[in-house]
Amino acid sequence: MSRVTQESQMKSIVRLGSGSGFWGDALDPAEELLREGDLDYLCMDYLAELTMALLQRQRLKAPDEGFVPDLVPHMNALLPLARKHGTRLICNGGGANPRAGAARIRDLARELGLTGTRVALVEGDDVLDRLDRFVADGVPLANMETGETDFAAIRKRVVAANAYTDSTGIIEALRCDAHVVIAGRVSDNALYVGPIMHEFGWTHYGTDPDSIAAAITVGHIVECAAACTGGMSSRFAEMPHMGRVGFPIVEFGRDATAVITKLRGTGGRVDPFTVKEHLVYEIHDPANYLMPDGIADFTRLRLEEVGPDRVRVDRMGGRRRPDTLKLVIGYQDGWIGEGMLFFPWPDALARARKAKETLGERFERMGLRADAIQFDFVGVNMLHGPAAPELTGDPNEVGLRVAVHTASREEADKVRRACSHLWIMGPGGTSFGTPMKARPVVAVWPTLVPRELISQNVEILEV
Repeated sequence: MSRVTQESQMKSIVRLGSGSGFWGDALDPAEELLREGDLDYLCMDYLAELTMALLQRQRLKAPDEGFVPDLVPHMNALLPLARKHGTRLICNGGGANPRAGAARIRDLARELGLTGTRVALVEGDDVLDRLDRFVADGVPLANMETGETDFAAIRKRVVAANAYTDSTGIIEALRCDAHVVIAGRVSDNALYVGPIMHEFGWTHYGTDPDSIAAAITVGHIVECAAACTGGMSSRFAEMPHMGRVGFPIVEFGRDATAVITKLRGTGGRVDPFTVKEHLVYEIHDPANYLMPDGIADFTRLRLEEVGPDRVRVDRMGGRRRPDTLKLVIGYQDGWIGEGMLFFPWPDALARARKAKETLGERFERMGLRADAIQFDFVGVNMLHGPAAPELTGDPNEVGLRVAVHTASREEADKVRRACSHLWIMGPGGTSFGTPMKARPVVAVWPTLVPRELISQNVEILEV
């Protein structure tokens, strides 16, 4: 029996910190957690739905790329602290190339002199080279959002296909005494479910599904880091020192209850409302939160404030994991041409409207072939669209944004050129930033596949 397993049998509380909520998140709150949080685990989420397709494009250009660019600088700062304080690091920063990412972190550990570090590589989510086999075997690959069934129509444009996998690989990596786990597209909350299940010896078949659902619930609450300590809050104006916000800590008990908290003296706040706000973030049916590790029911739980910046979560529950996994397929979907122009007082909105009319005439004159054209008046209706109230008064300035979806780069580039024509053709006082280059569009085709088609592999890279 390993030392970790022996310790797990005695442990009643596991302390997990949230070290990242997305690719590009702040690093200093994660460093604070490692220095002062007395953590067993620091878990870092880097991936969004489109991220995998973007990283896959990087990998196609360079075989040693495709992992999240933040991974190396973050680990450079965090790994020495984690080894010093005995905290294990778990992340999905491997992105579209976890093998290359794990190898780079192993090399980094050597450069840092962290002898004995064990870096776990978790693969299995990437099924790009198996799509044709799925189709041949009769897997429908229907688009679960639009209902479209003609997958063949986009097949030649597919650049990525990654399944949302469960915590199985993470559990195996921790069972192998890994200090760092580098995974690809595991579910966001699997980063937390994995260490909780490992510490308490839980399994998907031998454990009460309510316990695993509790781990999923807590993982969902904290997976976006500062989003449950005051970020994005409807009470943001009340939140103190958000520029020094503390990332959340989970104290998860063997009895499947938890306390959400943060470091004393850090910015932001943890109270029942901040927890509720993220509990309902990006969910559809609160009674059926379907995840690879299980199905959580958010309607059953209870929140209780038990101290300053301490919220207890109990009565959590749910059901066993579903028979299917979500598979997100990324495919090339044309190009976007974009421009931004700004107009000053007086008559700023009238100037912007006249510029819109002028651009429409330029597009027609240049023979622009577009699938869609979108105009927004910045400061007027860019965020709310037709729901925005009618503007009264004469604002100091108004921006005009135009975005055009085209089939080719050449057509998209016409948008940049048409916008630059308004340097002289446009209203007096027109201001510009740097003309925007056309960029490719990667769209997603979400679908479901039988769970048994997806399996994870774990490999330990030693320093």
